[in-house]
Amino acid sequence: MNKDGKKVIFSGIKPSGDLHIGHFIGALKNWKALQDEYECYYSVVDMHAITVRQDPAQLRKRSLSMIAQYVACGLDPQKNTFFIQSHVPTHAELGWVLDCYTMFGELSRMTQFKDKSAKHADNINAGLFTYPTLMAADILLYQTDLVPVGEDQTQHIEIARDIANRFNGIYGETFTMPQAYTPKVGARIKSLQNPAEKMSKSDENANACVLILDDPDTIMRKFRRAVTDSGSEVRRGEGKDGINNLITIYSAITGLTPEQVEAEFEGKGYGDFKTAVGEQVCSAMRPVQEEYRRLMASKDFLQAIYKEGAQRALSASSRTLRKVYRKVGFVDR
Repeated sequence: MNKDGKKVIFSGIKPSGDLHIGHFIGALKNWKALQDEYECYYSVVDMHAITVRQDPAQLRKRSLSMIAQYVACGLDPQKNTFFIQSHVPTHAELGWVLDCYTMFGELSRMTQFKDKSAKHADNINAGLFTYPTLMAADILLYQTDLVPVGEDQTQHIEIARDIANRFNGIYGETFTMPQAYTPKVGARIKSLQNPAEKMSKSDENANACVLILDDPDTIMRKFRRAVTDSGSEVRRGEGKDGINNLITIYSAITGLTPEQVEAEFEGKGYGDFKTAVGEQVCSAMRPVQEEYRRLMASKDFLQAIYKEGAQRALSASSRTLRKVYRKVGFVDR
C-alpha cells in the first residue's frame, strides 16, 4: 500500500512479440478498470526477454511498441507508471539478493523452466533458471499488493510469496505479501488452432493467435479458420474447447454473459458465430490500432512516457532496496 493508502499493483509483459487479444481481454481491459483505484506499475520486462535469444534491433522496436500498445489500449500514463525494466537498475540489484534467499529445489520445480528448457535445449542458461527470482524482485520492489496474472502464472506469485516470507522471517517485516489477481472472465484465452492450450504470441502457427495489431482481413481469416468440434450448436459443453473459447472471447468483447451469447446464436451454426466473433474483435481493435499508429509517429511523446515512468519507478523501488541492503548488512552508499 502506498503513502496515499492505495493498494499497489505491478505487472509486466515481455517484449518478445506483439500483444494478442488474450492480453487485451485477460490483462489490459482489467488494468484500465484498475487505474483509478490503485497505484499501478506496468513494466516492459526486457531483461526477462533475453533468457531466450533476441534480435537486438527487434527487441528495441518491440519495447517501444509495447509502451504504445499499453497506452493505445486505454491506459493513462498520468494514472499509471510505465517503464522499461532495464532502465530501473533496482530490479537486477534486488534480483541478485533474492537469488541468495531462493532454494535450488524451488527453482528446479518451476514449470516454465521445464517448458522453456525443452523448447530451447541449446540455450538452457542460468537466467532462464533464475527467471522467477527476478520476477519476485519485480513484484516485491514496489511493496505490491496485487499482481494481475493469467492462471498459468500463479506459480510465479507463489514462489515470490515464499521468498518474501523467508526473507521476512529472517530479518523482520520487509516485503508486502503479494496476491494474484485473476479476472473472472477471459483470464485465459486459448489458441484458435489448439484450444486446449493458451493463446501465445510465440505460437509457430500464425493462425493460432490474433494480434492486437492484425488488420481486419487477417483477424477475420484467423477466426474463420478457428478449430471447433464436430457439432454445430453454439453452446458450451464438455469436450467443446474450441467453441467454449470463442464464446469466452465474444462474451469478453461484448460484455454479454455466456448464457446471453448462447441465446443470441440459438439456431445458428459455427460459421455464422465465427464470423460474428471476428467482426466484434475487428470493431474492438479498430480504435486501438488508430491510436497506436498515432503514438508510434510521435517517438518524443513515447520517450517522455517511459523516461518519466522510470524515474517514478526508481524512486519507489529504491526505498525497498535501501531497506533490504541495510537488513542484509551492506554498507550504506
